[in-house]
Amino acid sequence: MRFFLSTCYLLSCFSVQAVIPDATSKSAQQDPEAATGIYAKQQASSKYSMVVTANPLATEAGLTMLELGGSAVDAAIAAQLMLGLVEPQSSGIGGGLFLLHWSEKQQQLTTIDGRETAPKAATPDWFRENGKLLPFRTAFVGGKAVGTPGVIAALYQAHQRHGKLPWADLFAPAIKTATEGFEVSPRMHGLVADRSNPGLLNFTSSQQYFYPDGEALAVGSLRKNPEYAALLTRIAKEGPSAFYQGQNAQAIVDAVNNASINPGKMTIEDIQSYKPLSYAPICAPYHSYKVCGMAPPSSGSIAVLQILGMLSHFDMAKLAPNSEQAIHLISQASRLAFSDRNRYIADPAFSPVPITGLLDEQYLKQRAALIHPTLDMKQAEPGQPVGAKPLSSSAALEYANTSHLSVVAADGSAVSMTTSIENAFGSGLMVNGYLLNNQLTDFSLDARTKDGLWVANRVEAGKRPRSSMAPMMVFNPQGELAMLIGSPGGSRIIGYVAQATIAMIDWQLGPQDAANLPKFTHLNDVLALEAGTPLTLLQGKLAERGYQIRLTDLTSGLHLIKKVNGQWTGGADPRREGRALGQSSPAKPAISAN
Repeated sequence: MRFFLSTCYLLSCFSVQAVIPDATSKSAQQDPEAATGIYAKQQASSKYSMVVTANPLATEAGLTMLELGGSAVDAAIAAQLMLGLVEPQSSGIGGGLFLLHWSEKQQQLTTIDGRETAPKAATPDWFRENGKLLPFRTAFVGGKAVGTPGVIAALYQAHQRHGKLPWADLFAPAIKTATEGFEVSPRMHGLVADRSNPGLLNFTSSQQYFYPDGEALAVGSLRKNPEYAALLTRIAKEGPSAFYQGQNAQAIVDAVNNASINPGKMTIEDIQSYKPLSYAPICAPYHSYKVCGMAPPSSGSIAVLQILGMLSHFDMAKLAPNSEQAIHLISQASRLAFSDRNRYIADPAFSPVPITGLLDEQYLKQRAALIHPTLDMKQAEPGQPVGAKPLSSSAALEYANTSHLSVVAADGSAVSMTTSIENAFGSGLMVNGYLLNNQLTDFSLDARTKDGLWVANRVEAGKRPRSSMAPMMVFNPQGELAMLIGSPGGSRIIGYVAQATIAMIDWQLGPQDAANLPKFTHLNDVLALEAGTPLTLLQGKLAERGYQIRLTDLTSGLHLIKKVNGQWTGGADPRREGRALGQSSPAKPAISAN
């Protein structure tokens, strides 16, 4: 599949010829959710509310709830249920999420961790067979990679706390669309046609859904999903029990344990005992702003806050957006943050994380002092923050799918939510019209390294895998909500979110211009520059600084909201099919659900 699209990024206008790589290409192996083109986007503004998601149908579903007087949580739930239908490669009710919620009325920021959990049968050698470690490209397909899904439980908990509309009403748009059908988008077609997930080709239900008559779903074809509609109808009526008990729970267990590839050992108890968690958000200053995100097992928010904390010792505002020096400083801070991330971040219920030490102002000042003014430091080593335990480093693979949505409602409530089934199309296993995640491959597949020390992010029973998902909110000096930030992109999420935060604070860009910026990331390995963008012109000068450089597709999916002159403004990433929409008039008073 090949098609041609053009857009104007902030720094210059250019054209991108998007090519879907085959499953054996290097880019397919590194970022299986491949680039599928650039779509010109318009920034949206509204004084009432704003919804930004990865698909127009999901944005419209969320906006419908806001127009009915719903809260940000109501809109986020309706949008997520739609995303699971029209963007199944990225997220859905078979996966997990991190949700950050702001209550304007209570002036309170809270979080919900809907991350998946490993089954009780899991051990540190979960991904070893006959004494040998499974390669990632083998491990991610099938039942062994599936964790207990957390999305429905997390959304229900959010609704119980912050919903306004009746729970069942939130399901109506997705049920209607699943019943009547939706048009397959170019992105969905491209990723199905890419055939990079073997599960879709080997598991009967997935094969029949995505390859009717043996061919990939065609662009513009009408796809109905009556099984998904039926399950959503039951969940709308019965609540989470319709997902975590009875027929659906048994269907998950059967699919996982009887998978023809990598069968797992999941039990009904693993499903029924799942509980979302809530804990205090983590916040740190950046200039006069306060930036907040998720605590571990999110490594994303801590890494972003570390990057910002180190860069606060440099005058980023004086640098041009995406200038050579800006790329250098952000990349060096990223090297240092990733070295700490790979050593210390994991599920804190199993491996205590030195959060305070990692974000300590003096510690970050010391780390920033390691940044050379012009030269690449090469491989960064982890620091020794206060409270750190002896551990081995391990960079578990995280792939570039996932989805992010940002919502602000007229009542001032807001949601920044990143949601995922991990690899594009997850494990490839499909039950009741939705795909099951393969999040357990976000664990470090090897539990120990050669020095004999444990890896913090090893597989253990009931444990939540480390994630780079980093839904963030930014508050201005007056304590008012100013920005919502988040992106898909696997481990690259950290770079995308950090760059967008700097763009909107230091460079004073609006959300659409920030999303449009050509992307670069550094995971403490190589400097990745977005192919086909003006950044490629800097390749020679950056190489002179000592960087090893790779030109590649960087499929961010930033969905940003920023308050500008009293208006909520929204921007959707041009690399995905999303849309930003706001209310054009006040909503009707909602009938409270609680």
